[in-house]
Amino acid sequence: MTRPILTIDTPAGPVRATADHRADDAVVFELGGAMRGSVHAMGTTGPNRWDRFTAVRACLGPVNAYTTTAPDDNLPRLARGHTGHHGSLTPSRDHADRPHVSVQPLSTTADHPPSEKTEAVLTAVLRSCAEHVAQRADLPAILEASRQRDTPGLLRFLTWSASYHQAEAARLEREARTALPARKAAEAAWRTAPRWLSFSPNPVLLLMLANLPDSLTQKIRGLQWWAPYCVSAAAEEHERARRAQEEADLLRAQQRRRPRRRPALAGTA
Repeated sequence: MTRPILTIDTPAGPVRATADHRADDAVVFELGGAMRGSVHAMGTTGPNRWDRFTAVRACLGPVNAYTTTAPDDNLPRLARGHTGHHGSLTPSRDHADRPHVSVQPLSTTADHPPSEKTEAVLTAVLRSCAEHVAQRADLPAILEASRQRDTPGLLRFLTWSASYHQAEAARLEREARTALPARKAAEAAWRTAPRWLSFSPNPVLLLMLANLPDSLTQKIRGLQWWAPYCVSAAAEEHERARRAQEEADLLRAQQRRRPRRRPALAGTA
């Protein structure tokens, strides 16, 4: 069957990306022209929901860049260069249907950032490969296979996330509860200090009442906003925990509804 060939204009010259299948959850592009190596394009979650596989992530190298690392000599490089590169790019649309691009930092095998020209070449190739796969007729099969591949890891992450944010919310609520009596105690001490001064003029007492760092006055001011801040931050943590739990529940429901067999991809674009 005819394999689609993309011709991508880059600052280093044209790059040819020939689409092929190496696994049922991804499309591999073999590179020629101004670059050599391969790009691995697969389904992934959108920018706003971990439970919805709606985007395509293009990775440098014949691997899933989020879970494994290709050997250095397998990583893509410029045709006249000797340095491999890794990283990924995910074009998608946000909650307002605006274009959004997420980039896993591009770097060399020595973890150095690429030159501006090389970065432009890598970005153009990754974007073209991802956008090509996003238009394929077999995209639903790619996204479904990617969902099955990534769901176990996502469930572990979301379960941890829900627990972490609940614990943070509980900690902030404890902070809010202790801030009120601490502020009342500090205010009582502040009101008492002038009486102490009348009996024993002491420079330390003056410093406590002055508007200076670490003074009693500054402590009271800090405690006045600390409790409301903790209450607000705790509410945000509860919302993060709720959302993580909701997305985990939806992923589990998808697992129950759909067959465990990974769908085969079509042989043509």
